[in-house]
Amino acid sequence: MNHLVRCACLVAVVATPLRIRAQEPPPPSTPPQTDTAHRAESLPPAPLRPIEPSADQQRYLRGIRTAARGVAQLRTGVDGVARAEASRDTIRLKRAGRLLAGFCGTARTFMAQGRTGMSPTVYEDSARVKARRLTLQVDSLIKAMPACESDAVKAPTRTAAGVLGRLKSYEVALQDFRTSVLGLPPSAATAQPQKS
Repeated sequence: MNHLVRCACLVAVVATPLRIRAQEPPPPSTPPQTDTAHRAESLPPAPLRPIEPSADQQRYLRGIRTAARGVAQLRTGVDGVARAEASRDTIRLKRAGRLLAGFCGTARTFMAQGRTGMSPTVYEDSARVKARRLTLQVDSLIKAMPACESDAVKAPTRTAAGVLGRLKSYEVALQDFRTSVLGLPPSAATAQPQKS
């Protein structure tokens, strides 16, 4: 009997705090703690937005676009000579030479107009070096145009080869400028600039 009374008392002593705790309102819920440092590390870094070019730099870029219209004409003329040469048709080759001479004349106009806005000093440090290289390639193309106009009819194949060499140097400088200075991927850097 004493044993039963002792057990009942023990149950009453243990149950009392449980009853009191059950009557208390629950503590306000708190959001689960998250490891913000770990979450921040797992997220990829936000991409850096390119710096907006200054007014002078925008003028340089417009100059590139205008010059590129002339470059596109040169490319058309050189490609026409290559196709005519592959056909082994001398009459077609002479016609392609005359067209190349005409393209050289109009290309020089576009390139000279674009070149007036292409001052490399609008950039700083390595960007200025890239801009200067591109500008020198435009100058090289402009300088070659009078000879292209006069020689393309007489020697279309040789003239086209000379122009093609200058075009390749220009395209390397353009890709380097657009990739390094503008931050464009190589595929976009080699794409034809849009007309303004």
